[in-house]
Amino acid sequence: MEKRLTIKVNEKDNVAVAIRDLEKGEDIGNGIILLSAIPQAHKIALEDIEKGGKIIRYGVTLGYAKEKILKGSWINEHMLDLPKSPSLDNLEWGTNIVTDLPDPPRKTWMGYRNAEGPAGTKNMLGIVTTVQCAAGVLKVAVERIRKELLPLYPNVDDVVAVTHPYGCGVAINAPMAVIPIRAVTNLIKHPNFGGEVMVVGLGCEKLTYDRVLPPDLINDENVLTLQDYAGHDEMMNAILSMARRKLEKLNRRKREELPLSDLLIGLQCGGSDAFSGITANPSVGYAADMIVKGGGTVLFSEVTEVRDGVNFIAHRCISKEVCDKLASEMSWYDSYLEEGGVDRDANPTPGNKKGGLANIVEKAMGSIAKSGRSPITQVLSPAEKPTEKGMIFAATPASDIVCGPCQVASGIGLQVFMTGRGTPYGLEIAPVIKVCSRNELKKHWFDLIDISAGDVATGEKTIAEVGTEIFNFILDVASGIKKPYSDVYGFHNDMCIFNPAPIT
Repeated sequence: MEKRLTIKVNEKDNVAVAIRDLEKGEDIGNGIILLSAIPQAHKIALEDIEKGGKIIRYGVTLGYAKEKILKGSWINEHMLDLPKSPSLDNLEWGTNIVTDLPDPPRKTWMGYRNAEGPAGTKNMLGIVTTVQCAAGVLKVAVERIRKELLPLYPNVDDVVAVTHPYGCGVAINAPMAVIPIRAVTNLIKHPNFGGEVMVVGLGCEKLTYDRVLPPDLINDENVLTLQDYAGHDEMMNAILSMARRKLEKLNRRKREELPLSDLLIGLQCGGSDAFSGITANPSVGYAADMIVKGGGTVLFSEVTEVRDGVNFIAHRCISKEVCDKLASEMSWYDSYLEEGGVDRDANPTPGNKKGGLANIVEKAMGSIAKSGRSPITQVLSPAEKPTEKGMIFAATPASDIVCGPCQVASGIGLQVFMTGRGTPYGLEIAPVIKVCSRNELKKHWFDLIDISAGDVATGEKTIAEVGTEIFNFILDVASGIKKPYSDVYGFHNDMCIFNPAPIT
């Protein structure tokens, strides 16, 4: 069977995407001869498009042609004018509530039950700082804990220093300070930490213990202030002594068989290309729908990569309240970008464009595919914890290294990360599964990418087949049966929490 050369996503589209690098003069079918070479994943005009005419992919107008584009031409980011953002006024909600989601092939997984909230996918000692000033001391202490204490507690997976660039020199009472403070508060209570609280402060920071802990937890068993100790040895001994007490409790935790309703995962994409919305993202969306059908909870994020598809998300909102929260989060971010002197199209990176994404509209339409078809049951502000089950939009920046920590603060036990260009990104607190959009990337990064969805592009597998493979891998990683490559190598990014408040 002759391999196909292009993919057309929607019958309304007047462009197709090249499956591989194509040469000038190649016949791609339907009487279309290429007028130039077309790089892999880039768009080809399927008809003549007049100046000002619509360029359509996913059945959506990506932009308007700056000049006339002839059939068989390469369409790149320099050839489109960006359309206006969809209005946030009077969004229609609840018009596309899908109930026939795919059945999960497995209904249980092996996790760490918590007294409240989702179960853990790991059993870790998490030590959280209230200020960046304590980070250096804590990193040294954690290395000692790993070497001297952790071998004595075989049921504990690891110890992690949760450091962040916040805590002092900040406008602590500014309205938007609620976001980083909420992030730190929720990180302390992450499901993978098993309810054991250990917070290290310096002693003169603005982010005091009472801002991140309830009064009953602010005591010598849970908090430690570096300025209270005389010198290096006393300081280190205090940290190791507290850690030992916490490890003894954590060592008693055991994995047990749990329903999918105890699982909370996050979805994120980064280093995307034009295949992401065709292969990796919809395959992960299929797996996510299975988790939702089984009673689990899935977060998807990245405001600027949802903004141009907000109408489609609104149609899936189960209530006006959820839809109004969606519009509110989008509106806040519009203002945030405007105050910074940029618009939403500042999002795409040079790598995104090299991978065939012309602008933020095209990127957003591919990005929302990772949310599958499930109804949207809740919308969260950045770093907020969910109170509902199902598919949830967690409003965060699209930056990989900020979105991830926001989702971790919301309590995810695992993240699935889709990429077309490739990234070694990872999270220390929650395992990160990498799914790539092209087989070429999997071959190139054979020991960095966990699963390739590239066979969807070539027609060798269906979205359902790859989605089921991803679903099973999610449960295996959540259950501790398998490790994603990011954890195998310890490729873990810093906890860059989102802080839109002023720094003084």
